[in-house]
Amino acid sequence: MKFFSRNPLKLLIGAALIVSTVFVSCDKNDDDVNDQTYTTAGNASGTQMNPSNTSTASGTLTGTYNANTNVWQYTISWSNLTTTAGLVQVYGPAAVGVNASLLFPLSITTPGVSGSANGSVTLTDAQEAILLANNMYYTISSATYAGGEIRGQVTATSN
Repeated sequence: MKFFSRNPLKLLIGAALIVSTVFVSCDKNDDDVNDQTYTTAGNASGTQMNPSNTSTASGTLTGTYNANTNVWQYTISWSNLTTTAGLVQVYGPAAVGVNASLLFPLSITTPGVSGSANGSVTLTDAQEAILLANNMYYTISSATYAGGEIRGQVTATSN
């Protein structure tokens, strides 16, 4: 079996095939960039609402975001609302203290003046950009504060 040829054109084509195979196999897969995961967090209070209020309630959000699947898993807990939580909603894009449009509601898992919401949401590309720019916030509403009793800015930190 003859592996090499003295024909310059065949040598050039063979070399080009070998080089292109090496570059393709060593090329970084674009999906690797999206394999990134993030830790999300955000503490909520009445003073963060716009306008602020005097509620002594507080809330905490923890979670993870997978940029490959666009899935955001979250756990939100709150305590000391003036009345039972009615809505948990996510807004953006907005910096701290700035109001924005509703992006989506979250389901309340354990209702009450102290309670929780946990689950997962698949974000759109636009919502992902808002989250990763730290321009997303959540509010928890009650009958006393129908527009939101407490608010917390969501931050995303690369893992």
